[in-house]
Amino acid sequence: MGKHSVGLNSPKKRYLLVFLLIFSISSLMIFIIRPSIGFCDPHGHYSISNDDGLIQVNTRNAEVERNPLDFMKSKLVLLVSHELSLSGGPLLLMELAFLLTSVGSKVVWITNQKPTVEDAQMYSLERKMLGRGVQVLPAKGQEAIDTALKADLVVLNTAVAGKWLDAVLKNDVSRVLPKILWWIHEMRGHYFSVEYVKHLPFVAGAMIDSHTTAEYWKNRTRERLGIKMPHTYVVHLGNSKELMEVAEDGVARRVLREHIRESLGVRNEDVLFAVINSVSRGKGQDLFLRSFHESLQIIQEQKLQVPVMHAVIVGSDMNAQIKFEMELRKFVKDKGIQDHVHFVNKTLAVAPYLAALDVLVQNSQARGECFGRITIEAMAFQLPVLGTAAGGTTEIVVDGSTGWLHPVGKEGILPLAKNIVKLAANPEMRSTMGKKGYGRVKETFMERDMANRIASVLKEVLQNKGKSNRLRF
Repeated sequence: MGKHSVGLNSPKKRYLLVFLLIFSISSLMIFIIRPSIGFCDPHGHYSISNDDGLIQVNTRNAEVERNPLDFMKSKLVLLVSHELSLSGGPLLLMELAFLLTSVGSKVVWITNQKPTVEDAQMYSLERKMLGRGVQVLPAKGQEAIDTALKADLVVLNTAVAGKWLDAVLKNDVSRVLPKILWWIHEMRGHYFSVEYVKHLPFVAGAMIDSHTTAEYWKNRTRERLGIKMPHTYVVHLGNSKELMEVAEDGVARRVLREHIRESLGVRNEDVLFAVINSVSRGKGQDLFLRSFHESLQIIQEQKLQVPVMHAVIVGSDMNAQIKFEMELRKFVKDKGIQDHVHFVNKTLAVAPYLAALDVLVQNSQARGECFGRITIEAMAFQLPVLGTAAGGTTEIVVDGSTGWLHPVGKEGILPLAKNIVKLAANPEMRSTMGKKGYGRVKETFMERDMANRIASVLKEVLQNKGKSNRLRF
């Protein structure tokens, strides 16, 4: 079996806990939504209008405001999530909740799908929200209906959350639709179901994390469902000040790097590759391990002088993906690479692992990531990224400059393996790509424009609520 991490509880480095407490919402999802600049223009966001044209909105001048979201003070905002877990969508919505409470909004949270038995993870996340001033309500009942009717803004998070509308609001759905901002993160085909999105054309607006995903939704809803998307805002995510402070703090990075590598049994001079994602077939951990094994074969066959390499899978959860997890471990055992592969349980605290890595692998399959927050976080730590040429990754990674892109599917196994070998054998190339990635983050994926960007979207949605679109078949 692959090795497991011993965790982050070393008594020799108790002060490390300070860093981990800072990242309890984690570098994955810290305090603010952090949507960043549009890929095509570093100074504004784009929106896809009803006539399918692109409208550029430059919000740079708004930076002089103390807080561009001050206009949300005292406004009632209802946030509806399909679930509450450590996955990207719910945690992004939590960031929005904290951003709004920080300016005095009254924020109410509803989780539509809850497990039948008590869930410690959900309980912990709810406690975090309550501690930050977010009210948590049951998904059903008159209080949920009354809140939706009184709210100034309702944010539905993910396509699946659309089921809540008919199930709870029933005859009141039409009264709420004009003030809904629908935040969509999905790229999978099964989400294009009338059950989920039949009300989508009538909401005030949709917000999507990448141009690729927005185009896919526009085309798919028209071709498969015969409906038209509402006014759609494309907003890239960005890195927070908290994450950047750690990424740019050489002492903090060194302490975290040493601790994680010690816990994994990896030496400082070894080269460490990792996938940091929830373990599932769609995230491509199986193909990554095949590529990693292939890279070891290439090194052996060509007798290359390369430092010892290790692969880490961060995001393991044996309770969620038992069959797939066992498949990964069986592959590692059958290939005899247990000493080179490590499995780490799903965690919010990903910053320590980014500090410990040499290369991030973003190996999401099919249509790729809607955006891929971990990619820009890795680039903040000056890590080159090996990513699939799909989805939002193509809007982040500059092929040949900040990393390399490879095909999805089995066709990508050998190209990724060769890229692994090239980076393992060339520390100067890793350093150069990492610095270029860091420069791209500083230029394009920072928090500084985020508040202005989100404020611009919310202002427009609030102004336009009630101007719903006509359904077209």
